[in-house]
Amino acid sequence: MNPSEQAQAHVGLSAGRQPEQIEATLCRRILDRFYTGCFAVSMTALGLMAVAVMLQVGSRLIGVHIPSIPEITGFCMAVSSFLGLAYTFREGGHVRVTMLLINLGDKRRMMFERFVLSVAVLLAVMFAFYLVNMTIVSYEYGEASSGIIPIPLWIPQSLVSCGAICLAIAIVDVWIDVLRGKPPSYINKEEFPQ
Repeated sequence: MNPSEQAQAHVGLSAGRQPEQIEATLCRRILDRFYTGCFAVSMTALGLMAVAVMLQVGSRLIGVHIPSIPEITGFCMAVSSFLGLAYTFREGGHVRVTMLLINLGDKRRMMFERFVLSVAVLLAVMFAFYLVNMTIVSYEYGEASSGIIPIPLWIPQSLVSCGAICLAIAIVDVWIDVLRGKPPSYINKEEFPQ
């Protein structure tokens, strides 16, 4: 096997897959890892929040005050919430009201999903844009938290903005799939038979 054939076999061309299919599979893997990475950072922030709360409780038992722990836990909660949005959306963890969808046929249901996802793309992109703008303004004006330890607000805001951007990417990702005729990733098989 010459080097060219080895390279083709490595990327899957010899298995009858077209370069576009390989590109789509690679893109899918990258996006899934991206969402999983965001979720891992989200869970890390949640763990840090738990550690901070335990530290606060433990320090009070021995009569020591650790400043700004409530603020830090609040920042960790915001970061955890926002960075977990994209993964949760892709996995179908967000609450959905499907009473209307149950009564629609498959064709109407797909049209409705396309419409709802189009609105969601618009709202998510606007939300991410304004969060990023707020973060930039906080950085430019040097805004800080009002606790004993002044924490620059752009630090937690930048992570929250990253979470909003990740959610916008996830919604666009699902929207493109639905426009191509695929069922959304967040719908389980019983809810949307193929």
